[in-house]
Order: sequence, then structure tokens, then C-alpha cells
Amino acid sequence: MKSSTHFRTCPLCEAMCGLEVQVTDGRVTRIRGDREDVWSKGYLCPKGTALGALHHDPDRIRVPMIRTGDQWEEVDWATAFAKCDELIAGVIERHSKDAISCYIGNPTAHNFSLGRYVGLFIGLSQLPVVYSAGTVDQWPKNLTSALLYGGMWSIPTPDVPRTDYWIVMGGNPQASQGSLLACADILGELDGIKARGGKVVVIDPRRTGTADRADEWIPIVPGTDAAFLMAMVNVLFEEDLVQLGDVADLIDGVDAVRAAAADFSPEHVEQTTRIPADVIRRITREFASTPRAALYGRIGTCNQEFGTLASWLVDVVNILTGHFDTPGGIMFGKPIAWGVGSLPNPELADGVQLGKWKSRVRGIPEVLGQVPVSCMAEEIDTPGPGQIKALITIAGNPVISAPGAARLDAALDELECMISLDNALNETTRHAHVLLPGLSALEQPHFDDLIPMWQVRSAARFTDVIFDAGDRPAEWEILTRLGAMCAGMRDADIDVAMLDDGFFGALAEAQGVEPSVALAGSPGIGPLRLLDLQIRTGPWGDRYGDVPDGLSLQSFRDAPHGIDQGPMVPRVREILATPDGRIDLAPAIVLADLPRLAARVERTEDGLVLTSRRHLRSNNSWMHNVSILVKGKDRCTLLIHPDDATAAGVTHGDLARVSSEAGTVEIAVEVSDEMMPGVVSLPHGWGHDKAGTRMSVAREHAGVNNNLLAPVDFYDPLSNNAAVNGIPVEVIPA
Repeated sequence: MKSSTHFRTCPLCEAMCGLEVQVTDGRVTRIRGDREDVWSKGYLCPKGTALGALHHDPDRIRVPMIRTGDQWEEVDWATAFAKCDELIAGVIERHSKDAISCYIGNPTAHNFSLGRYVGLFIGLSQLPVVYSAGTVDQWPKNLTSALLYGGMWSIPTPDVPRTDYWIVMGGNPQASQGSLLACADILGELDGIKARGGKVVVIDPRRTGTADRADEWIPIVPGTDAAFLMAMVNVLFEEDLVQLGDVADLIDGVDAVRAAAADFSPEHVEQTTRIPADVIRRITREFASTPRAALYGRIGTCNQEFGTLASWLVDVVNILTGHFDTPGGIMFGKPIAWGVGSLPNPELADGVQLGKWKSRVRGIPEVLGQVPVSCMAEEIDTPGPGQIKALITIAGNPVISAPGAARLDAALDELECMISLDNALNETTRHAHVLLPGLSALEQPHFDDLIPMWQVRSAARFTDVIFDAGDRPAEWEILTRLGAMCAGMRDADIDVAMLDDGFFGALAEAQGVEPSVALAGSPGIGPLRLLDLQIRTGPWGDRYGDVPDGLSLQSFRDAPHGIDQGPMVPRVREILATPDGRIDLAPAIVLADLPRLAARVERTEDGLVLTSRRHLRSNNSWMHNVSILVKGKDRCTLLIHPDDATAAGVTHGDLARVSSEAGTVEIAVEVSDEMMPGVVSLPHGWGHDKAGTRMSVAREHAGVNNNLLAPVDFYDPLSNNAAVNGIPVEVIPA
């Protein structure tokens, strides 16, 4: 019996927990938290323990496959790439490159190869339209950060370890471990706030696991977060609580914000939000008077009809109370290695310009290069110039995750070419003509690329492969080859190494390093060489010998439990990249949306509305094929308050029919007072009942797809983000 122990970083979410992985005779036999990890110090959630099960999953795709009709055939890589070449070239010849599009899924940001090379794919392919999970997840944050700070990924995050008053809106770190927030053992940190005499307040339609650990839970009607936050701003000005602190000399637009908030008094919004005016005033005073306090708004404040206003106001409240760019408030992370996605965007050099083009069918103006992902189905099934005939999906499952899911599921069958880079034959990839598998997490190195931008400490750790993938290509090689094909190159003429050298050289030059020096100093190819560049030209890097004691990739190879360079530091003056070098607290395009919010405050809404939710053992749609994570109590249920259940005539454990203007599902009822009255909840990421998939465990726990209830035209028009919270629904017995 041969055993070995390996130390790794979990790649599944922002928590980035350190792992100790035991391998015996070629199989993972145990995973536990690495107590010596400088970042997570032994903390681990259940998902991290399942990495071995993901790697050994017999359903995982390991060999390229080509589909003919309903039949799949395993082929070698040369044959698979030749088929991709044939399909893509055919579409270009018949329809032009304008008929090709792609969808980029959420796991891209957590993958060693994909996160660093999806930009090269986009740059090579020059596709006219790119869709992504971003417009279901966090596009309002990207937009408001671009408007306020000049960078769409310059997203400030709460300094949880040093705060004494933490307001959590639309987030549930107990389940997510934090989102756009990287902080290990976040519930432990929450307990620490309370232990040092601080306070945690959760504002959410549901009494989540985070709310159970907090000091106070304040229920709020979904989609009214912006009204609540405007009322907080109103109180700040009315009671002379505004204090800009150390960034006062950078802030413009304070008077415009004061005027905008004048009509949003707590008394005016309390009926809409269902938060009493005296509670709004008390929370505002407590927050403003606490020296170290942070307001955090996450996915529930993004994927709603006022996502941009809510996201903007989170930062406005923090700035107006002096809780911005200061310890204990919201701050910008300082990554040890800069991320590819964090590089300056030339399109933002003159400020944010929206609507440079519009979607073909509905005429929706682009925002930061994207339109709602719900447009994808209509762009495939609606004839005319520019109709999508070829689609490349990258680590994503939009048939589950996109609003209007039923139409998209049907539309994918109309494509002349669909190529999927994915490890699963799932609800989306079953439509592909070619399925190209990537590597498992344990078959590739790991060092997070984007997440450290909102990390509460400048800590990092490099982890190498555990299992040899042989001659299988990594995702970065597949992406590079596909991008070149979309650019019109034929497969036989594509030199992946040459394209990689050019990509690497351009990034080195952008960091002030002569490409020849970087090419010679970072041997090899691909993301490992790029990671070395990212570290060496980062804030603590050795700059290829210019800083003798600086860091390089080798520094992390020599420190298997990681390197920690300390907590966040004030750095907005370094981050700020707006054209005038200032923060406009009142962007015109945001203020122009306030009449829509005012109309919502005046509108009376009866009936039930639907919100989404997730579970600690779930990760969107792609962790449901692991038995240990889905066993036990059914988690795909309709949560409903007892009063609403009585009114609807449904009972605990029975099936209910839930209908919206978009569709109908039938699901088991779970009656619980953790939901506020008037609001029901379905988890997202389920609906594994489609024929033609290869996900045997997930099919046994299929659940229902909540995006069957999400109308395609219900979205935040400023950011193009889907509104999957606050959907009007009817609930009746099935």
C-alpha cells in the first residue's frame, strides 16, 4: 500500500481553504483542513472534503466525445479538434464570424487555466457578443465599481476581522462562505465580532444560517433594498451624521446624493420594505456612530430589479459614514499576484460608456460588453442576420442557470455548431456536437487569480498537481486553440506555443518587464509561467532579480502552507482609475434610475414573491453529482411561511404548484417561519431531470429548476443583470 500526503488550496469558492489530502494507492482516502495553512488555519466546509469524489466520479468526462444524433462516440484529441475545426469553419463560411458566440460559466473564475486564459480566448476570437454568468451574479457590482473607481473588478469588500458592526444584506456567508468577499471561517469571524462587543445585523427576506448566528435579523421585501438604503442616506443627512473621513478630498457629488435622498424618508419606505421607520433610523445611527463598521451587499442585492441602485448605495452608505478604505470598513484587497482580469481596461480610459451596441432581437443596450444572458435563447432561435449559429460554452450550464431556461434548452438543438469545454455531460452540454473535457481540480495546479482582489489578508499559497493527467491538454491549451479557430485559423496552422509566447510577452511588457527577460526568467509555457510573472511583478515580487528578497513562484514552492503579507491596507488612491482621478458619488446614469425606484415605493404589491437560495453543500448546479453532498434531507423544497401556506392551502411535505408569468413547477412544500410572510424561496442550481445527461447521482436528486419561473424581461436595466429575486408567483396545491 502506497500512501502520500499533499497540501492544496480548495478551488471551489472565495474561502480558498487549505487542504491536507491523503492519497492511498492512487485514490483520495481523506481530506481535512490544513491546520498550518497561513490563511484558513484548518477551517474547511463540506464541499472541500468532496474534491476526491469529484476527481474519481465515474460520470466525469475524461475523453473527448462527438455527438451524432443521440449517440456519443469517444474520440482522440486530434479527431475532436478536427471536428471543432470543421464545424467552426463551416459556420464562418456560411454565415460569417458574426454567427459565433460563447457562454462563460462561473467555474471559470476558480480554475487555474480558465481564469488566466479566457481573456486570450476572447482576444483571439473577437466574437461580437459574449454571454456569461456575470449577468446573473454580480454585474451591478462591476458597473458601480467601474463608475465609482474606474475598474469593473475594483470591488471593495468588508474588513470582517477588524469590524465591530457588520450589516449583511442579500448575502448568506454561512452557505456561500462569502461572495466577492474572501475570508476564511467567516462564521468564526462573525462570532469574533460579537465576542469583542460588536454587532452583526442581517437584512434578508429569510432567516438564513448567517442570520441565526447574528445579533439581529431584519426581514425585507425582495427588491426593495435600494429603498431601504436610500432611507439610510436620508437619515445620515437629516441627522448630520455624514463624515467622509480620510477620503473627503477625493469625493464629488455629495450634495447631489443629499438631494436625491430627500424624498426617501424611513416613514415613506417602511410600507414598501416592511421595515419600520424607527428600525431604519436606529440601524443608521448605530452604523454611523461605530468607528469600525462595514455594510456588505451581495447576490440578493445584485440579481433584482434595482441591482445597480442597491449596489451603488452600499458603497455610498459606507463612504458617507467614513467606513470606506479604512480598517474595519470596506477596503480593497492587495493581491500578492495581480490578476489578469484586474488589468486596466482601455475601454474605461475615458469613463464608462454604455450602449455601444444593442442586442439584435430585443435591442437591449450593452453594459460593459454584455447583454442579459436571457437574450441568448432568442438570439439562437430568431432568424435573421446575426443569428447565432455556433456556440461555445466554457464551464457553464446555462440551461439550469439562465432565466427563460426552457426556451434556451429548446433553442440549443437548432445550432449548427455547439462545442462545450466541460467535465460533465449535463443539461447544457448534452446539446453539444463536441464535448472537450478539462482536467479535474486535482490534476492541475492552483493559485487563485481574481479572488484575492477582495481578500481580507494578502495571503496566498501555490499547490501543485496530485494526479498526473498524462498527455491530456489543459484548459488553457483548448481555449487558445478554439479562440484561434474562431478567428478564422485552421487547426493545422495553429501554433499554441507561439500564441502563448505572444500573450505572455504582452503581459510582461504591460508590467514594465522586457519580454525577453521574462521569457528567459520564467521557463515553461502556459499558466505556470504566467503565475510566476504575476508574483514577480506584484507588490512583493522580485521583478526578475531587481528586488533580491522579493517573491517568485519558487518562494511559494518553498512554503507549502502559504505566505501571508498581512491585512488589507488603505489603497483607494492607488486603485482609483477614473478619468479625473476622483470618486463621483452621484453618477448621472445611476441618478437617472431613481424615478423608477420612487415609482416602486408608491406601488402596492399583493401576493407572493419568489427568492432564490443556496445550501452549504451545494455549489450552483455542479456539485449535485456527489453522493455525500446530496444525501439526507431533500433540500430542493419550496420554503413558505405558515400563514402563507394556510392561505394558499398547501401543507408541509405535500406538492405545490408554483407559477409565474414564465412557467410552472411542482415541488415539495417546506413550511417554516424562517421565511418572512409574503415571500417564498426555491434553491437555484437544480432541475437534473433531462434525458441524455450522464449525471447519475444528480438525476436521483433532480429537484426543479427555479429559472423556469424567471421571466426573461425581468432584469435590472442599468446593469443588464437578471432579476431572479422578487418574482411574483402564485402557489396552489398540486
